[in-house]
Amino acid sequence: MKDKYLVTGVAGFIGSCIAARLLAEGKSVVGIDDLSTGNRANVPSGVEFIEDDLVSCDYTDIKWTDIGVVMHLAGQSSGEISFDNPVRDLELNTVTTLRLAEQAKRHNVRRFMYASSMAAYGLKDEKPIGESESLDPVSCYGVGKAAAEAYLRILLRERAVCLRMFNVYGSGQDMENMRQGMVSIFVSQFMRQNTIVVKGALERFRDFIYIDDVVDIWTTLAERSDVYGPVNLCTGVKTTVQDLLEELQSVLGRREIVVVDGTPGDQSGIYGDDTLVKTYRKNSNWTDLATGLGRMLRDLDGFN
Repeated sequence: MKDKYLVTGVAGFIGSCIAARLLAEGKSVVGIDDLSTGNRANVPSGVEFIEDDLVSCDYTDIKWTDIGVVMHLAGQSSGEISFDNPVRDLELNTVTTLRLAEQAKRHNVRRFMYASSMAAYGLKDEKPIGESESLDPVSCYGVGKAAAEAYLRILLRERAVCLRMFNVYGSGQDMENMRQGMVSIFVSQFMRQNTIVVKGALERFRDFIYIDDVVDIWTTLAERSDVYGPVNLCTGVKTTVQDLLEELQSVLGRREIVVVDGTPGDQSGIYGDDTLVKTYRKNSNWTDLATGLGRMLRDLDGFN
């Protein structure tokens, strides 16, 4: 009975939220994480947890005869950090995906879901970016994501879906990592200091999507064998950095904004075409930014 779900990166922000939803739906979940960036406390009760490094492990701790769906969310998730050690970034984001894909193929896993990224698109014109757009990444991170997608297309074909996630934010996001997650970086600064340091122009724009909406799509597409290839996980809403900061200031109060040079490989602006992904939603309305930020802030310790 291949009825279990394998969630990699289960101690991380998105992985732990997906695992919690699966458990709430009565599913059996095996989770794996090396805890290099994830937190053991994030792993939901009820997950069969394996602490291991996907780069070097032999995968024998996983009982593949039970695994029907692989949800691969483990990896390094910062474009900025990817320049620190490109080889390590390749190992964490591409080699792990290739090794898991080989296992999934060998053991006839019916579904493989991959956490890809908008970073695979690279620099694009100011328009909603659809799944048919060419991939021209400008960061080591983006290169690794694009390469991983290609491996999945070759090895698993219709069994693999690659969710190109845009800027995911929400309750449970890591507030200590100041090099990954635009919303969490700014919220952390707002909560701790009077000066907000922005790396790059305020005119840059992004597509922010709330964690509950992300979990909805992941768990829905896990059961859709007719969906494969790339799927944007976005809202189709263009939000500038300035817009985001003003939304936060309306709730948390005014701060001094200091703009410094941008980071290597940063995308000046990108937002997605959500036409495809909306067809898989029971509710076509995405959580708007004000609502999502309100939920996130209410859940933060020390915020009233």
